[in-house]
Amino acid sequence: MPDPLFPAEVGTALIAHPSAEMYGSDRVMLETISGLVEANWRVVLTTPVDGPLLREARARGAETAILDIPVLRKSLLRPFSLAKLSVQAPARLIAADKFLRRLRPDVVYVSTLTVPIWALAARAAGIPVVGHVHEAEKSAPKLLRAGLAMPMLLANDVVANSEFSLQVLGRESKALARRGSVVYNGVVGPTHLSAPRESIDGTLRVIYVGRLSPRKGVDVAIDAVAQLRTLGLDIQLDIVGDAFTGYEWYEQDLRQKVLDLRLAASVRLHGWQSDAWEYVDAADAVVVPSRTDEPFGNTAVEAVLAARPSVVSRSGGLPEAVSGFDSSLLVRPGDVDDLALALQTIFERWATFRAIAIEDAEDARLRYSPELYRTRIVRAIAHTAGIGPRRGTGVQVSAGAR
Repeated sequence: MPDPLFPAEVGTALIAHPSAEMYGSDRVMLETISGLVEANWRVVLTTPVDGPLLREARARGAETAILDIPVLRKSLLRPFSLAKLSVQAPARLIAADKFLRRLRPDVVYVSTLTVPIWALAARAAGIPVVGHVHEAEKSAPKLLRAGLAMPMLLANDVVANSEFSLQVLGRESKALARRGSVVYNGVVGPTHLSAPRESIDGTLRVIYVGRLSPRKGVDVAIDAVAQLRTLGLDIQLDIVGDAFTGYEWYEQDLRQKVLDLRLAASVRLHGWQSDAWEYVDAADAVVVPSRTDEPFGNTAVEAVLAARPSVVSRSGGLPEAVSGFDSSLLVRPGDVDDLALALQTIFERWATFRAIAIEDAEDARLRYSPELYRTRIVRAIAHTAGIGPRRGTGVQVSAGAR
């Protein structure tokens, strides 16, 4: 049933997203789709490549189209890569312009800072743009921060996933900060909450869920396991996730580290899993050992939603995400000793942390409700679009369930 706050046939929203995978910002974008569809918008999602995200988007009622539009990655912010991008950009801009003029959306929702061509093409076509900021690295080089922030200057309105993200964006442009607002991610928890074990009789089972990259600090977690085993604590680490394209070397380094530290029986790499909750369900605690700034921290919130004590880096937006949840211990980023001590504390005070984690889970469900996120993000998009009548004339895309 359409949301009574919105009239029937509200309009067409084009969502430009940089990937087709199923990680943090991808899942948040799916909640945006659900919110818009529930409010009776026509939603079209475009990504540069195919992948599992598109199938899920269609299942939620979106239409999809694959257009090879460049994604602004860190690796592109180098002289040779920037030169190559500048050569390709005009043709890709023309392709985006043609698509927009055929679809004629009421608003373009640019999901993340990394697809700037869509913002440029939309404004050139006279279509309002709302930019959603999921990236924030205060410690990143100024060139990188400026390169990521510039496309948002084209947006009519900006939404950030945390106060931290908005502050980082504001360092590059005060105008952007004034134009921005914060909408916390809607984070989906487990379908059925399984309480943690009442007692740990033997092995402390720890899990990491997420990308494998140096900035995520997975190697720090492995070193902490090695240290705790040396101290006599029986501990097991399960790692669920895979590497970004180009970072396969890091996964190989992790596997070699496991062998070098003789941890083959204690550390297991499971790769990407479509349903990570079964692994979380089997765990006692979660680690989020990021070395560098995280803009928000979906995985940290998911740990709270699952009623699992967690150890989280005091970095970027992570402390903001778990603020008020005493079952989450904050540690210094990249500090093996600090991480090991926090895990040992959870083990030694298990009854206390277990009870607190169960209480925190209920509070997190209210604070990070997907339904609350959907309402807020749809209102932001509708504000940018002016909630005008539907103008779309149709374009060949893959239809979802309507």
